Amino acid sequence: NALRFVADLVREGGNTVLADLLDGRAEVTGKSFVEVFRNEYGYLLDYVDGNMMDWSVRPNMIFTVAFDYSPLDRAQKKQVLDIVTRELLTPKGLRTLSPKSGGYNPNYVGPQIQQGTAWPWLMGFYMEAYLRIYKMSGISFVERQLIGFEDEMTSHCISSLPELFDGNPPFKGRGAVSFAMNVAEILRILKLLSKYNL
Repeated sequence: NALRFVADLVREGGNTVLADLLDGRAEVTGKSFVEVFRNEYGYLLDYVDGNMMDWSVRPNMIFTVAFDYSPLDRAQKKQVLDIVTRELLTPKGLRTLSPKSGGYNPNYVGPQIQQGTAWPWLMGFYMEAYLRIYKMSGISFVERQLIGFEDEMTSHCISSLPELFDGNPPFKGRGAVSFAMNVAEILRILKLLSKYNL
C-alpha cells in the first residue's frame, strides 16, 4: 500500500522513472506478502518470524482489504472479510483476538497483554473493507453496524465513545471514557457513506 501510494505521488510530480521503480517493488512485495502471510484457510497469519507463525485470528488483516492498494485479489479479500466478520465482529468494534484462539479474554481486566476486547476504531477499517467488497449493496449493513454506537454517544462522556468494550455481551465499555480515535473513525465512515448516498 505504501509503495503504491508513493508511486502515485511521484508520478503526479512528473517522476515516472521512480514511480515505475516503486511499482515494480510493490509488485514483488505484494507477491511475497501473499506467499508468506496467506494460509490455506483463507486468512492472514498475524506474524511470521522465520519458521514461527502466529495462526491467531486477529484484526490486523482487515487493513489488507480496506486500503486502496492491496496485494490480495478480490476473492482473497472476501475470504479475509468473511473470517473477520465471523470471528472478530461485535456491535461495538472488532475483537483483538478470536474467541476460538488460545488466550482469548473478553474483559479488560489485569495486564494489557490480554487479548479479546473490542475496539471501535477498528470498525472504521472493517466497514470501509465491507463497502469495498459489497459496494452499494453493503450500505444497509454498514448503517446497521453504526446503530450499535448511538446508545454509547449519550452515556458517560456525551457525544463520545469509550476506549474499548468487552469482547462478549453485553459489550460493556471500559478504559478511557472518551477516545478520540474511535470517534474519528465513526465520523470517517459517516463521511464515506455520504459519498455512496449521493
